[in-house]
Amino acid sequence: MKKLPVLLIFFIGLINAQKLTPTELSVINQGEINSALPIYQTTDAHQHKTLLSFSTEIDPLDSNTAVLVKRMKESLLSTDGGVGIAAPQVGINRKVIWVQRFDKEGTPLEYFINPVIAWKSDVQNLGPEGDLSIPDFRDQFYRSKVIQLEYVDLKGQKYSEIVEGFTAVIFQHEIDHLFGILISDKKEKEKNDSYKKVDAYQKSDLSRR
Repeated sequence: MKKLPVLLIFFIGLINAQKLTPTELSVINQGEINSALPIYQTTDAHQHKTLLSFSTEIDPLDSNTAVLVKRMKESLLSTDGGVGIAAPQVGINRKVIWVQRFDKEGTPLEYFINPVIAWKSDVQNLGPEGDLSIPDFRDQFYRSKVIQLEYVDLKGQKYSEIVEGFTAVIFQHEIDHLFGILISDKKEKEKNDSYKKVDAYQKSDLSRR
């Protein structure tokens, strides 16, 4: 497992995280601070452009980052069965995601700042996915069965963990959002890739992210 280059990039990213722009601050702080932010949709041209844009690192110690994290959770809770959300889906091209942890007791929702997938298994799962930002779209996609995740919390504390199964799928889906990758475009981009298909899904009925 080649970890050092990825961790070095991860560390440099934290140092170079740019301050939030006035436009980003306006979006984050619009309306009530404890309320959900609107979820962007591909059916709106401006919002679609944001969803296709590359996200950059965010300063975990900025008080506005904490506001964004809280409001993103409210946005996810406002959905009908959503199991994950990424900052671009609320109009902010920054590296923040929420994921429901089906690999933990009580399946809690947890946030992750500047997440990096340091390693992916060669073994792939095939299973259904939908998206909170893409109305009436669902398809089957390949995802790595196991990933190694690196991230920080709102105190700047760094973490590394191994994640498997359906929760690993959610992480991969949300981190794709940070690179402007939507599942509606994914198959075309990966049509020449090959995978080892396995049947390892346990939560295939939960498909909206």
